[in-house]
Amino acid sequence: MPVTPLQDILTLGLGAAGRLGLAVSGGGDSMAMLHLAHRAGLRPQVATVDHGLRAASADEAQMVARVAADLGLHHSTLQWQGWDGLGNLQDHARRARRSLLADWARAQGLTSVALAHTRDDLAETFLMRLGRGAGIDGLSAMQSRWDEDGITFLRPLLAASRADLRAFLNEISAQWVDDPSNEMDRFERVKIRKALTILAPLGIDSSRLADVAGHMSAARTALEAGADDLIRRHIAGRAGILSLDAAIFEAPPELQRRVLQKVILWLHPQDYTPRGDAVTALQIRLNRGAASQLAGCHFFPFKGQILAFREAKSQPRHAAAHIWDDVWQVQNPPPAMEIATLGPQGLLQWPQWRQIGWPRAALLSQPSLWQGDRLISTPLMAALGAKQVFFRARQGNCLDDLNLSH
Repeated sequence: MPVTPLQDILTLGLGAAGRLGLAVSGGGDSMAMLHLAHRAGLRPQVATVDHGLRAASADEAQMVARVAADLGLHHSTLQWQGWDGLGNLQDHARRARRSLLADWARAQGLTSVALAHTRDDLAETFLMRLGRGAGIDGLSAMQSRWDEDGITFLRPLLAASRADLRAFLNEISAQWVDDPSNEMDRFERVKIRKALTILAPLGIDSSRLADVAGHMSAARTALEAGADDLIRRHIAGRAGILSLDAAIFEAPPELQRRVLQKVILWLHPQDYTPRGDAVTALQIRLNRGAASQLAGCHFFPFKGQILAFREAKSQPRHAAAHIWDDVWQVQNPPPAMEIATLGPQGLLQWPQWRQIGWPRAALLSQPSLWQGDRLISTPLMAALGAKQVFFRARQGNCLDDLNLSH
């Protein structure tokens, strides 16, 4: 592929990137992104994450720094020292890399960071997830942009192939390094990469798989729109407790599943949704009219609806200035105040809770402001006309657009 189409792909992928940073490891894909950005007249800042897992990684970071300097661009090396030898190394490294890049970008006043994933990465990810039995969401194409830790991450080269990028580097006699781990068969991605060479003669190549992943993304978008519409029409709530109309459970199972996932992530924000089989089991129980728990959330049949709320678990008290349960915070807390769950003792001090019209079980996990052993406030008190002192400190998903009273 000639240089000009590659530059067009990059420019289109970046869009209105604002103040831009590039994540450049020294590999062929990211080095091509660096040179393409420079030739397109961009003036990004450059960062290399040194995971410190290979002896040569420091030298590779220095190579990127030299090339960036030759191009007149500022470069930073970001050190990762968080690996304890436990768990999935690649997953830990990926999370650490994005966190380090977001911290660096904010410190430099950048708004966006570009990553050099290609069409080949997209295809390999598709096959890896296919092997794990992924559904539509898992098989959807990689996101070309998303927001994380206050930074917009971009993948501007998803329409470019690895071979085209290396041909471009050879054309301009540019330097890059090949990570030896890309040849280690113990890594799943390397096995998939080699399998693609066998599948290509059958027409199953990176371009075809990228197209299929794109089709999956389109289907996912349509399903998400359907789930959001159900939420807007059939979910209401007060003070962080949601009521789901029975109409939700008359919808197709896939839409039910998506609604339940959104409800769980709104009530209890976390990195991942529960496993698919766990959500399916939840659907079955709720369709039978049975109460159920999943991922720290309680689903309680009540007067023809399902109430959804956080499970009431004993948690240590926190100073009122802290975020409670990763969701709630007190507005301008008075001194010496603490946040804890309402619990049975709180209900005893607040007999008006019966005016809410909800079962006792739904109220026990309510965040509450305490002064010693004396209950001061809960979000539900505001629902009965008291001054609101709690607010949601973390936004979740489309449920936030319902303007539910918090």
